[in-house]
Amino acid sequence: MLGPSGCGKTTLLRSIAGLETLDDGEILLGSRRIDTLAPHDRPVNTVFQSYALFPHLTVAENIAFGLQMERRPKTEIQTRVQEMLDLVQLSEMANRKPEQLSGGQQQRVALARALAKQPEVLLLDEPLAALDLKLRRGMQSELKRLQRTTGITFVFVTHDQEEALSMGDRIAVFNQGRPEQIGTPEEIYEKPVSRFVADFIGETNFLRTPATRLPAEAEGEERLRVELPGGDPVVLPKTVPTPDGTVTVAVRPERISLTAGPERFASGTISKLVYMGTDLRCTVVLEDGTEVSVRVPPPFHDGLHPEAEVSLFAETAALRPLVPESTSASAPAPDRVAP
Repeated sequence: MLGPSGCGKTTLLRSIAGLETLDDGEILLGSRRIDTLAPHDRPVNTVFQSYALFPHLTVAENIAFGLQMERRPKTEIQTRVQEMLDLVQLSEMANRKPEQLSGGQQQRVALARALAKQPEVLLLDEPLAALDLKLRRGMQSELKRLQRTTGITFVFVTHDQEEALSMGDRIAVFNQGRPEQIGTPEEIYEKPVSRFVADFIGETNFLRTPATRLPAEAEGEERLRVELPGGDPVVLPKTVPTPDGTVTVAVRPERISLTAGPERFASGTISKLVYMGTDLRCTVVLEDGTEVSVRVPPPFHDGLHPEAEVSLFAETAALRPLVPESTSASAPAPDRVAP
């Protein structure tokens, strides 16, 4: 679950855990309704950002705590604790206290404690936010390994777009308490349905242009003909409404080429060049004053300079019509949010 602060991610996670009471609706786990169950009766467990380890207990004792509360047999607890220690690769630190561990190691103890009870779903509320960048990336790989190994569904809350794209199998992007779009990382990045999603995930150019509806071809969908300043007409699938005869087209900077390509969709003048090592960040100003950001890879840097006139090329699939903002702000339409 991805979205800005205050959009409802943690509230939804806490509702699944039973820490918040629903005003309306139901929560189903498979075909079972669980919102009527007490928190301790739900087959879920939660890992918090603060780790919430008991400072007076050892690593092994922290992992065993939940099992002891359920009065599991002693031999079962010992076996399960050792399995968890092996899973999170902390067997040699079983007798240490939390204060003797690094942040990443404490996080792994918290994960082991939550997984020890074998929940059907593990809820994680921004568990990596307190870690530094290098350690956070290491823990991202560790979490993916744990999820693959255990086969347990992880529901992970984050406001970090890179974290969501690198870790998620499915991403729900939230906006003002609602899922704006649900899909795979590739779908979310390459096929955003609204300006909010396109703008929140990565860098995007937004180009407002008149749009002419074209009749559907045989057994096909309606199409849109758009024409941007200095470009050739481009025909796109009509996937969004165009109530005022215009449409906003999103295109990622890295999907634009300044050399010959399949669609010459615009042209303009270079106003700024910034060398970033891996690429050259190029700002192109179209005839109507719209600024377009382009990322140019090293082989194509030669000959580029401010005031140079250039053409912008992209594949048709890289030009994505977006749902109008008035529609985006309302309840999600069935074709915008996957079930």
